[in-house]
Amino acid sequence: MIPVVVGSRSPRRLELLQAVFPDERLIVCPPENADEPGFDGLTTLADFEARIAHIVDDKLNDVVSQLLRSNRCPVDALPDEFAVICADTTVIVEDEAGRPLSLGQPPESEQWREVVADWFRRYLGGRTHVVMSGVAVARCNRKTLPQTVCRRVSLTRVTVRSDVDKWLDWYLATGEPIGKAGGYAIQGAGSVFVTKLEGSYSNVVGLPLEETLAMLRELNVLESA
Repeated sequence: MIPVVVGSRSPRRLELLQAVFPDERLIVCPPENADEPGFDGLTTLADFEARIAHIVDDKLNDVVSQLLRSNRCPVDALPDEFAVICADTTVIVEDEAGRPLSLGQPPESEQWREVVADWFRRYLGGRTHVVMSGVAVARCNRKTLPQTVCRRVSLTRVTVRSDVDKWLDWYLATGEPIGKAGGYAIQGAGSVFVTKLEGSYSNVVGLPLEETLAMLRELNVLESA
């Protein structure tokens, strides 16, 4: 069985893949370059889909380049054939003018509580937002590059309760919003805010498993049951 390289820093994506693969088959190798173009100035969901696909392709190229340089390989002897999974997730809300707006992670400063509270009151509470993930899966062979790549973009619609102030102080005190896109974690205490989910649950966690496994199967990485 070929190894599966997780091209991500996200512990949540790793946890989701650990439910599918044994630990010894997974190798974590995040992109070296943390710079991303972001989502500013986009006006339609189609624009967001194109941008997130571009971001994921950049991540994939970064990781594959590392793996093909022996001095950057995260294991002593990576075989000639391996698979790579890269992904990116964003939370898309509507601003006051009805235009799509991406909510990233809260700032690392002490102001994160005020930022998250503002997001819940202005954009999330009593409304439905979109969680979008782009995923790319590559099967690589050092002897027959370029690699074979499958790509998907997954959308999940999440509806949040209107009485967010009833729970907001308690939720901020948990510290859970830190490092979470949109300022909440559906797999944790943040689930108290969600009243409706349309689409993939794992997509909101950080990786749409159904689409990812379909691509792995298409590339004969995930063995047929």
